[in-house]
Amino acid sequence: MSFINIEIKAKCFHPEKVEAFLLSANARFVGLDHQKDTYFQVPIGRLKLRQGNIENTLIFYERPNQEGPKQSDFSLSQMSDGPATEQLLAKALGIKVVVEKYRKIFFIENVKFHIDEVPGLGSFVEIEAGNRNFPDKTIEDLQEQCSFYMKEFAIEESDLVHHSYSDMLLEL
Repeated sequence: MSFINIEIKAKCFHPEKVEAFLLSANARFVGLDHQKDTYFQVPIGRLKLRQGNIENTLIFYERPNQEGPKQSDFSLSQMSDGPATEQLLAKALGIKVVVEKYRKIFFIENVKFHIDEVPGLGSFVEIEAGNRNFPDKTIEDLQEQCSFYMKEFAIEESDLVHHSYSDMLLEL
């Protein structure tokens, strides 16, 4: 099944302030996930296998590298045997890059927040306003939600990151 997110990623100079805001807004804290995202060689879009202590998912998505909030169209499948899936996909497609990160995960209704620490890259905040469990949300609704939280977190245009962690690591 396919879903839509409107999302941003930004450098986060004060992760403790973002977390304090989320807690004061009664965000639901899911936990701290140590994630390994293995990206595979594919002709279009991106295919990654996420293995963590909370999230274990195979994700295909298409998202432009552009400024500001951007639309991501994605499909996902829950994985019960990540290592075996990784071996199979690595053999069939080849590995492009592996991203490891420590991620605090929060939710307010349909909006998912990540406070990430990525070794070698630094601290980031991600806002994902999505329709996965809220199919009545329009793209305009999702854009408004994303913009609202950008303002609440005092995210400046210059803080926005236009590329994925995988692209950033490949550029190192």
